[in-house]
Amino acid sequence: MNALPNIEDPPPIGQIKRPLPDQPIDRWLRPFARFLHVETTSGILLVLCTVIALIAANSPLAEPFLAIWKTPIQIGIGSLQFNHSLHHVINDGLMAIFFFVIGLEVKRELAHGALASLQQAALPIAAAIGGMVIPAVLYLSIQYGEPGMRGWGIPMATDIAFVVGCLALLGPRVPQSLRVLLLSLAIVDDIGAILVIAIGYTESLDGRYLAVAAFSIGIVHLFSRLGVRRFPPYIVVGAIAWIAMHESGVHATLIGVILGLMTPAKSVLVPERFREYLHEKKEEFDQRRWERKQHRAEVVQEVQRLTRETVSPLEYLEMTLHPWTAYCIMPIFALANAGVAIELSNMTDSVALAVVLGLVIGKPVGIVLFSWVAVRLGWARLPDGISWPVLVSGSCLAGIGFTMALFIDGLAFGADGLDTAKTGVLVGSAISAALGITLLLWTLPKPVTPTDTQTTP
Repeated sequence: MNALPNIEDPPPIGQIKRPLPDQPIDRWLRPFARFLHVETTSGILLVLCTVIALIAANSPLAEPFLAIWKTPIQIGIGSLQFNHSLHHVINDGLMAIFFFVIGLEVKRELAHGALASLQQAALPIAAAIGGMVIPAVLYLSIQYGEPGMRGWGIPMATDIAFVVGCLALLGPRVPQSLRVLLLSLAIVDDIGAILVIAIGYTESLDGRYLAVAAFSIGIVHLFSRLGVRRFPPYIVVGAIAWIAMHESGVHATLIGVILGLMTPAKSVLVPERFREYLHEKKEEFDQRRWERKQHRAEVVQEVQRLTRETVSPLEYLEMTLHPWTAYCIMPIFALANAGVAIELSNMTDSVALAVVLGLVIGKPVGIVLFSWVAVRLGWARLPDGISWPVLVSGSCLAGIGFTMALFIDGLAFGADGLDTAKTGVLVGSAISAALGITLLLWTLPKPVTPTDTQTTP
């Protein structure tokens, strides 16, 4: 009998062989899959797409390259017509999925992570508030009363993909507590950026479409309360909510955040019950009985569905969508938005200088200042392994504002954004990355080598 091993007494971890035989395509794709699991990969791809966009925008191919993003996209059903450029579809459509993943990450941290309790959340919240307020104040100190004043939200956000990439370059020297702090700070930062988009960059509202969006969100909540577990109904209602939000005047990407925050963070099927279920089904997969069994596809479908229910919808969707946002949506966004003609006048423009000042100076000053106040007042404490010099060094990395900064630039200065503001984002983010890595190399403890641990006789 070729029955399955006893589920109650499984082989030791690491000794279980892959149940599926290797195929030729597996051998070809395995190095690529390993590369995608490297922590810095998404940051490398984002930098590569940014460089490609910059080279294309400053080459003889600039005109056709920039024209690609103005390609009209038309979708219509009766009197309802959607007619926008490819650039608009990317920034309002694809980025809604990016914001949905942000909503999932925020929900995860609020439910199970570093923001689950006020004691844990106090320091990253204080640091994030400082990292938003001071950059905006510095920007406005230069641009107040000027046409560029609308860009006050540009230097407020942190690009977590680049921050994670920079920390990965430093290897094991970076304490886990610093990683958690910067990731938590970036999550709170994202919440602030979402509020900035909703409040600061919404000019007019259409109450009818806003009501449709609110009704659609209510339907999603009703589905969740009724126990609807299939994704297609949520996708259909979510698409309706996105269209309504788009037409209401509020930026459509916010529907992604709202739906992400509404995603359940608890699984329906507990592991113990699933283990019992597998024990009951074990005999059905006996080779002889399985070959004679009817409706085998239904059994397989049931096992697939129940297996997915052992994790929460939040965890499943985050795992499923994160590769798409990291390796597809964000690189496409960079190609569509980072193409700016590099001119000397852009470097010296007051808007570019205000953005650079906000990112390079405002971010670390705000983070450290508000953190110091929170610790001084007894609201928070520095995590183990983080000294004030290390916090100062790590806070410089928070000045990498690439993705969200370019996104807000488009909201502030029109669909294509302002070249001088984009220049400030690119220059400020590059300086922040170089400064943060350099200071961390200086302030973090040096890695212990085998020779360091040897004792003299």
